Formats: sequence, C-alpha cells, structure tokens
Amino acid sequence: MFDYFYGQSGEMFSYFRVPKILFRDIKFKDLSTDAKTLYGILLDRMGLSVKNGWLDEQGRVYIIFPVQEVMDALGCADNKATKLFRELEKFGLIERKRRGLGKPNLIYVKNFADPRCRNREKNGSGAADSAQQETAKSRGNKTEWNKTEGSEPDPFSSDAESEPDERTRLEAYFMQSLEVDLLLRVCPDEEDTIQIIQIGTI
Repeated sequence: MFDYFYGQSGEMFSYFRVPKILFRDIKFKDLSTDAKTLYGILLDRMGLSVKNGWLDEQGRVYIIFPVQEVMDALGCADNKATKLFRELEKFGLIERKRRGLGKPNLIYVKNFADPRCRNREKNGSGAADSAQQETAKSRGNKTEWNKTEGSEPDPFSSDAESEPDERTRLEAYFMQSLEVDLLLRVCPDEEDTIQIIQIGTI
C-alpha cells in the first residue's frame, strides 16, 4: 500500500510536461492522449539535445528518439509507436528527417505556440516558413533515457574541431531563435541560466 503525500513531498519526482493547450485547444481535440503524452516526452528530450549542441545548419534543435524508445516509454508495440509518430506529424507537431543506412530519424519538435508562426499563418505565407522556426522549450532533462544518446555523433558536423564551441553555438541559437520572455515563461525555474546566456551574448 502506498503512502500519502505530505507537505512538499509531491515535488520529489521529475515530470514530463505536456502543454495544457493540447487538451484545451479545439484544433487538438482529435489528437489522441497517447500522442499528447509522446509530445511531452519529446519536449523533455529537447533539453538533452540543447546540452549536446544538436543543432542543424539552420540552428534548429533536433532530437533522436527511435521507435524502440517510444515502445519502452509508453509500453506499446511497434505499430502503435509508429502510428503515434504519424499522428504527431499529421497535426504538425513534429517533423521527421530520414537519414537512411539504418540510422534513426532526426526529429524536429515543432513549437506550435510560437507567435511568429501564428502570424505567418494569418498572413497566408504557408507552413513551409513556419517549419523553419524551431525552438527548444524544455526543462533540463532528468529522465533515465538521457543515457541512450550520449554517444550519438552530430550528423551535421564533419569536422568537430572547426565548429565553434558548444556555449557559443547555444548563445547564438538562443538569441536568434528564442524569445527570452517566452522561454522564461516556459521554463521559470531556469531563469538564472537563461539570464546568464542572455547577458553573455550582449
């Protein structure tokens, strides 16, 4: 029999954060609960990608999360995991880039809450532009899965020594691709880190 929570003991766990808008906005009403949960897991993985400096040539954050890891995380079969990826793609919440040669896909988690994307939709400029506006909105990754990708090489870097150091790339990414105010709202407990990065790029 499990015990009750007392005082602040409910904060002893780490959590996946699923945006409430996925449950409240009518445009996501047909998105399954499992797909919403998977989106939260993919958002959580974004923190690891940022730490690893996994950015493509356009500065967009990507993650690597094979179907097998979805199966392990959600306790589902291969066909269900594949179906959930397709469902998220259908709703425009992720974009997968196939690499072939048995390598896992790169997954871009889309920032559907970015006001710049909404403005482009109103102006009728199409989804192609909004697909290039990726942002990382995640907390630091505390899950056990962060051990699974540590050795995955950056597929966009052919010569690691010629690349700028990780901090420089991250600073450039945050300033160019993220709105600091939005990031502070999404990750309030990371305010010190965000401010340090912001000050360091001024």
